[in-house]
Amino acid sequence: MPRPQRVRVPWRVVISSLYADSAVSVYVKVAALAQRPEGCTASVRYLSSLLGIARSTVERALTQLMRPAPDDEVVELSSYRRTHPGGTGTTAVRRVRQQPLTERGAWVPSRAAEALSPRQLRAYLALSYAVATKHPITLHELAEVLRSRTGKRAGEPLATRSVSRILDSLEALGWISIDRRAGLHGRHVYTVHEEPVQLCLEADAADSEEGSGGDLDEGSLAKKEDLRIDSPDDEATGGIRRRREQVVARGPAENLAGDTTGTVGTRTYTGPGLTLAPRIWRVLEPVHHLLGDMTTYVVRRAAREVGRQLDRGVDPAQLHARLQHRIACTEEIRSPGGWLLGAGLVHRGCGRAACESGTTWATGERCPECLPATPAAGHNASAEQPPEPRRPQRPPQTWHECSDCKAPAPRPIPTGRCRPCRTAHEELAGRPT
Repeated sequence: MPRPQRVRVPWRVVISSLYADSAVSVYVKVAALAQRPEGCTASVRYLSSLLGIARSTVERALTQLMRPAPDDEVVELSSYRRTHPGGTGTTAVRRVRQQPLTERGAWVPSRAAEALSPRQLRAYLALSYAVATKHPITLHELAEVLRSRTGKRAGEPLATRSVSRILDSLEALGWISIDRRAGLHGRHVYTVHEEPVQLCLEADAADSEEGSGGDLDEGSLAKKEDLRIDSPDDEATGGIRRRREQVVARGPAENLAGDTTGTVGTRTYTGPGLTLAPRIWRVLEPVHHLLGDMTTYVVRRAAREVGRQLDRGVDPAQLHARLQHRIACTEEIRSPGGWLLGAGLVHRGCGRAACESGTTWATGERCPECLPATPAAGHNASAEQPPEPRRPQRPPQTWHECSDCKAPAPRPIPTGRCRPCRTAHEELAGRPT
């Protein structure tokens, strides 16, 4: 299957607040059509029918791209009008600026400009650049790119809740995939697709007899329309040409990503199962009976927090005793996961790893750095937290251990040994004495 046509959009156009969202969509479509030898000869009405936006909006977007930017005086789009003073002629020829190799830019398939709204396309470009540069982008950083364009908050970043809804719509359309809380510091991991994982609607092109003028007699009018703009494979010579019939998806689209759970664009998890390192399993020994009531996501977050503290220099016996003491001082645990992440594993004291609630762990003496701020004895952090709503009870999960290496496993071990130990045992048994 051939690779779809792609366009490189300057990064300054994506992040600049001087260009509207519609200007980004118009730039992508004009740049794609300008790859023909004669350039982009599409009229404003034809661009409007492709992008699904008003002709006046296309005219304003072209004006923004053809004017020098106030900050760096860069002109992204040039237009050469071929209309005679009497009003006869053909449409204007538009070309985009040649980008130097050192300039930053984001690649996007030209089809995305027709399938996505201008704001969705801008978010798609930001994600494409972040994935290409291996940058773990956050919702706050995306909000800085997708700014409010109208109202009292014009020019200010969007709310993260609005950004999340835009990403959900991109995922539902099949242009991106989101692995939630699977990246660094619990950030989302995004996968950008050059083709959607499901069929999408395409706009029907309308015949036009207008030139490059706008809705309110803006620009020059032309009586003859150049229709050789549909594909780079069109013949260079003139003649009668029929417009090809476009196939539009009218029924439910087939999800090509595999089985789903009833949500469009949502893929089932096929990654590795939950595993805990032996050092983390030994530290969590006082709360083994609580792990069965937690989800896999919460257990993984707790394991990462334990590993982070151990890598920072906290003694495993210190962390083990902390959990044992705090669970003994807690009368009722309504949410095991919330208690473990919000109270059980929280480090209290100064920034030193050896400080445990104002006491030096190795000597048992009062910590000199946090002595004035030492909390009172018998402080119960779980009592300060508001009670969480009750969640539906799940069947408890029983953890199992390998009889040789004591490695934890969420599923029963038939032979009592894990796979590495079983392989080593079989190799040892097969050797001649």
